[in-house]
Amino acid sequence: MPDPTLTPAQAAALRHVRDVALRDRTAALAVIAHHLAGSGTTYRSEEVVAAVAAHGQLTLNFHPDRLLRDGRSVAEALDREAVYRSQFETGISNGGLTAFPGGDRDRWEQTMFGGAYQRPGVLPAERPKYGGLNLLGHPDGASPRFGSCHLRLRPEVLARSTFSFGDSYAEPTEFGTVDVFEPVLAALLTATAGTGVSLGVAGMDTGTLLRTLLCRRERESDAAGRALDDYIEAQVHGELSLARDVEALVVDPSFQGTDTGRILAGVARRHGVPLRWHGGFELPVDGIDAEFRGPAIPPLAARVHVEFARPGEPVHAALIGRAAASVVREPHRWADRGSTEVTLQHLKQLWHVLVRFGTPAAG
Repeated sequence: MPDPTLTPAQAAALRHVRDVALRDRTAALAVIAHHLAGSGTTYRSEEVVAAVAAHGQLTLNFHPDRLLRDGRSVAEALDREAVYRSQFETGISNGGLTAFPGGDRDRWEQTMFGGAYQRPGVLPAERPKYGGLNLLGHPDGASPRFGSCHLRLRPEVLARSTFSFGDSYAEPTEFGTVDVFEPVLAALLTATAGTGVSLGVAGMDTGTLLRTLLCRRERESDAAGRALDDYIEAQVHGELSLARDVEALVVDPSFQGTDTGRILAGVARRHGVPLRWHGGFELPVDGIDAEFRGPAIPPLAARVHVEFARPGEPVHAALIGRAAASVVREPHRWADRGSTEVTLQHLKQLWHVLVRFGTPAAG
């Protein structure tokens, strides 16, 4: 039965992805059977798909202190509007800034959703919101690359979500819905077979991944997933209301005692959303890797630390956020580094270094 809360464009997008997944389901089942046979387990494909529906958590990672075009922070906008908006509305992103008619994001969505969102009269507010499917319950969410905090959505939202194996910027070819998930599962098992490099499961072979997923029973993982480049992307169709659709607001500990932290606590309190804290990521300023995201990152970290850190503070999410706000509000202060866009990109890459190498916050 169609979801009455979806607009015609949103319903068409969901239907298109489901039809594509149904077309590919038979071939995907053969791939899944092959990997299950070699996994050292006795699981059946229907058991694994059922576990995804039962235990997969939709998470939307975001940086709460980044500034919107009108000068408000993301946290302030959430507080005032009580809904989560897409890049087509906010004009900001922790990935690429291409969400406009004719831009890359628009082109990707046209391919993924059969042109549903390019129909005449479709509004920016109708566009999907992007997150990830957190299969193993990692406390940093499915895709911490895109933010230090995340919204964990209620299980009911799975029914109006679509999925791709890999980020849509890479133009993936495997898509699914929660009831036709086999093409995405086949791609996941193929990627993890023998390597275990996807979805924050480094060191897991396919058998271990399957046993962990099937035995989760809603138990949260203690270990951060640290997923940067490999994850199951989720595209959520329809409005995302804090009060109706969010199960928990999960916050990086570096925001404790800050204005942003107080705003987020108020958001949770006013909208009846539990506030949770994950372990966080931090590094000493002289511990920033010079190779992972390039040689420009350690000197940037040193500058950020000198100009914005409080005594004894390491490099963490809130410190990077102070610098990012300064880049937007005081571009002249950073003119020696080049354009605002370049500096903001380097700050994103500094955050990636923390996700990859950072240790949990002290205490």
